[in-house]
Amino acid sequence: MKPMLVVALLLTSPALAEGPADHTWPCIQRKQPHLSIGQLWPGPPPDDAATELAQRPDIAALAQVLEQRRVSLEEAEAEIATFAKGASAEELTALFVAVFDRIDPYRSRIMAGIARYAEKQMVLSNQIDARRAELARLSASENPDFDKIDAEEAKLDWDIRIFTDRQAQLTYVCETPVILEQRVFALGRAIAGHLPIPTPAP
Repeated sequence: MKPMLVVALLLTSPALAEGPADHTWPCIQRKQPHLSIGQLWPGPPPDDAATELAQRPDIAALAQVLEQRRVSLEEAEAEIATFAKGASAEELTALFVAVFDRIDPYRSRIMAGIARYAEKQMVLSNQIDARRAELARLSASENPDFDKIDAEEAKLDWDIRIFTDRQAQLTYVCETPVILEQRVFALGRAIAGHLPIPTPAP
């Protein structure tokens, strides 16, 4: 495939050309810098007391374990079940707050990194356009300098290779915020599953 055709295909991909108006967000997934604890936690709404309780050493230590993606959900659920045996509803709520307060900022930092990544791609795409224009100018000269043309083609091929490699990595990078959101959602459901069932009013 010729270099110009490759660039044309890359620069018209949905990730860069048909995405959201925010050019710094190249992912198909909707940009949502911060999660909502109310949408992820089915238990009682956390209050200031729960936020303070979330800093208790044992709760904070368990949250630090649960947030790690290398800890499977099955292992996380077992840890939660052990903690829940002697925990109150307030302590369970605090545990989710502690988990959320770790995962959400981490996810936000990743999303900021994705935006920077996209900006670099845009800079590189502009550089590719400039090289294409220069190559066209050199080729249209009455006395083409073939050494310069060859050198410009080599630079263009290199830029295209870098752009293509980064674009392939972008798919994986864009999945990370979604994976984190799914994890905090699953952990919320697992923790809430141990909340005491309210006694119906007589």
